[in-house]
Amino acid sequence: MMRLLACCLLLFSGCYGFAGGGLPPHVRTVAVLPFENETTSPELPRELQDGLRDGLQSRLGLRDATEERASAVVRGRITQYSFDEPVAFSADPTQATSARRRLRVQVNIEIVDQVTGRVLWSKSGMTAEGEYAERNELAGRKQAIDRIVNDVIEGAQ
Repeated sequence: MMRLLACCLLLFSGCYGFAGGGLPPHVRTVAVLPFENETTSPELPRELQDGLRDGLQSRLGLRDATEERASAVVRGRITQYSFDEPVAFSADPTQATSARRRLRVQVNIEIVDQVTGRVLWSKSGMTAEGEYAERNELAGRKQAIDRIVNDVIEGAQ
């Protein structure tokens, strides 16, 4: 049984020659396409696209490119955006900030090697949350986007 497992590991490791950031060596450029948006938040696709573009450049060393010139493409769909879920309330009713809120973003995302046509990484139903003070939804959204970016980069590695 152990020999079979070892043989399988050797076989599969030979199929995927990843180097560097966990991506094939020929993947040096990336295009982050605008995400399809099934939510009521019009700014969310742009914020997610910008966060992914910055993270892939700074953490994986990939250069930004147009879809036609990129060796890999990141694309996805935002399937859920819920916000204003109460997390905690202040016991003091005279306090200006009376509550903490939570939001949740759910996406389906994939990284496709445009040279080989192979999906390098994908995840459906990826969910990230962010917490924020009342009337500061932007801070919570940034937390959730940062978590998604981190999960994508870890997946690509």
